[in-house]
Amino acid sequence: MVLLGSTGSIGRSTLDVAERFHLSIETLAAGYNVDLLNDQIRRFKPRRVVVADRAAAQKVDFNGVKYGEAALLEAIEESRSDLVVNALAGFLGLAPTLKALACGKRLALANKESLACAGAFIADKNLIRPIDSEHFGVWYLAKDRPIKRIVLTASGGALRDLPLERIEDASIERVLRHPNWSMGAKITIDSATMVNKLFELLEARWLFDICAIDAMIERSSVFHALIEFADGCIVAQAAPTDMRLAIAYAIMDEVKSPFAGEVNLSNLPPICFEPIDAKRYIVWEIKEALLKTPELGVVLNAANEAALSFFRSGAISFGAISRLILAAFDRFNAPPKSIDEAIALHNEVFCWTNEKALK
Repeated sequence: MVLLGSTGSIGRSTLDVAERFHLSIETLAAGYNVDLLNDQIRRFKPRRVVVADRAAAQKVDFNGVKYGEAALLEAIEESRSDLVVNALAGFLGLAPTLKALACGKRLALANKESLACAGAFIADKNLIRPIDSEHFGVWYLAKDRPIKRIVLTASGGALRDLPLERIEDASIERVLRHPNWSMGAKITIDSATMVNKLFELLEARWLFDICAIDAMIERSSVFHALIEFADGCIVAQAAPTDMRLAIAYAIMDEVKSPFAGEVNLSNLPPICFEPIDAKRYIVWEIKEALLKTPELGVVLNAANEAALSFFRSGAISFGAISRLILAAFDRFNAPPKSIDEAIALHNEVFCWTNEKALK
């Protein structure tokens, strides 16, 4: 396989799956965590290695290491493998997604921003296998039966029980203490604002071609998705809080042993499905507008990426992330009509949000 984002949490879990099932790694692509990448190179012996820039490349123990987006896209196009695992974070994962699909590669997709920003302009999604646990749950349950409604679950993030008056100034250390999952910083912050779940609603919209989608908080993160079928029955998918199961299915389509653990029903806490409160997660107020015009997911992502950069540097408060997103969503309401327009809009919103945050 070609693995993009090998040093992140999804990338590391993917390599665990590869090791467990004796899958070969043709290409490793990573950003700046060179020490971990060098260890991965020794263990998996890839044919190609790509990193973010020249400075990182100079520290990599691999003859012929390349760097930059052009090298990444070249590695996808020239790879012998028909499988690309895209575990990159953020908008930079979009170009590799488009390249993999243009080359007819199977795409195991963890980069949710690809579909959130450009799902409308990806004509054939049959090559995509979702790695998100929620979308894996929907895929696992659906089996071509007529679906009335999809419900994804959310943990509620690190601030789900913090008093409302303390959310505004929550520290980054507090925001990164996710109660259930060990994830990268960006997705953990997105979980706390509930932006991550908006991304996942958009993903589900494009992957399953359905508009009746919602999300609810399920605190244990054992239940990942529910489907209400046309006959009125509701079924739920439960699995351990371990991404390796979703990854293994995305790569191989079938898993016959519980290598990622099992759900022990006798040890489960009381299960409750709670509505998402827009007073606690203020970005949730744009949920219906996003589902009505999902092409505007590119606005959500651009504003979020700009705001996160300021929050992580200490320049703005946690509460300001959501306010900047809502301001951008109010300001930019004309949906793009092509992938080029979507990319141009993303850049415009990103710059506008930066200027807004500096004021």
